[in-house]
Amino acid sequence: MKDRIYICHTFYHVYISVLKELVMPESARGGATLILSTMSNDFGSMTERARESGLFEEVLLFDEKEDVTDANVMKYHADKGNIVLNLLQRIKYTKLLGKLQEAYIPTDLKAFKDVYVYCDSDPIGYYLNYKKIKYHAIEDGLNTLRHCDDARYSNRGHFELKAKMAAMNLIFIENGYSKYCIDMEVNDISCLKYKKDNYVEVSRKELVSKLKEEDVHYLMDIFMEDSELLISQLADIEQDKKRVMILSDPVCDLETRARIVRDIIEEYCKDAAVIIKPHPRDVLDYETEAFSDCIVLKGRFPMEMMNFISELHMDKVISIFTVVDDIEFADETILLGPDFMDRYEDPEIHRQNEVI
Repeated sequence: MKDRIYICHTFYHVYISVLKELVMPESARGGATLILSTMSNDFGSMTERARESGLFEEVLLFDEKEDVTDANVMKYHADKGNIVLNLLQRIKYTKLLGKLQEAYIPTDLKAFKDVYVYCDSDPIGYYLNYKKIKYHAIEDGLNTLRHCDDARYSNRGHFELKAKMAAMNLIFIENGYSKYCIDMEVNDISCLKYKKDNYVEVSRKELVSKLKEEDVHYLMDIFMEDSELLISQLADIEQDKKRVMILSDPVCDLETRARIVRDIIEEYCKDAAVIIKPHPRDVLDYETEAFSDCIVLKGRFPMEMMNFISELHMDKVISIFTVVDDIEFADETILLGPDFMDRYEDPEIHRQNEVI
């Protein structure tokens, strides 16, 4: 048996996996496997840097398949207008979506003592239950469940019945409800409205506090392709000018997204130098005429990495939905949230907890 494997979908997932490895005894390092799902994210050159870091035994790519890629799976995804018929076809959907992944899994997951999965709501969760593989779920982002309890939102209506069916592995529900989910790691249990007995608290801030100086070098080598370039981008800002950083989010269509950022600049960034930190999954090109008055940070990396750059300081950081609780490089943080987004899209899209 191999020791452990992390299945990641985002740069942030890799960041947490690296933290978890770095706080282990040095004798245990180098024995874990890292799987990077390419379903919704291009990890680019970070893949090779993770391989070269020596922190993982293997770094593998996983061509995870969404349900929409297979007509046979999707025919069991239509609303039949009846709870009984819907649940019967969902039983078939659950099995088929898991089976669809079989040809693409890059390693034998049954060979690992501990399987850690971020976003078990993605097809990999269905696969693990289809193959009856026990696993540890990990919260997708910082305090994600506080802002959106996906399990209850996706299964609103007869939730208790569906949860019992998931516990019997008839259907699948993410975030700790599946029969084969051993536990669910969350950052802060106290902030959750809905808790389960198998939720365990693993504070991400505490993980960072355990890092040694040499451990930070691992993080920088893996995630920051050119940290000096980032610093040089900020070097020409006038010393007496306020610095405001906007963390973009992959929300709405691209045209609306550009309008959102321009509106944030006009409302919150008067007489300030504006720095845009694109989200790793944000494909909007900010280096256009529309944002020529802004500094657009180069490179794709998790926002948390900027906490480790001592030369970096912001007067204010503004985010739409990206949680800013752990930011240490700014005097002030603003999370705009649902009230702000109501201007741009149907509130039901981003007010999931209220819908629950």
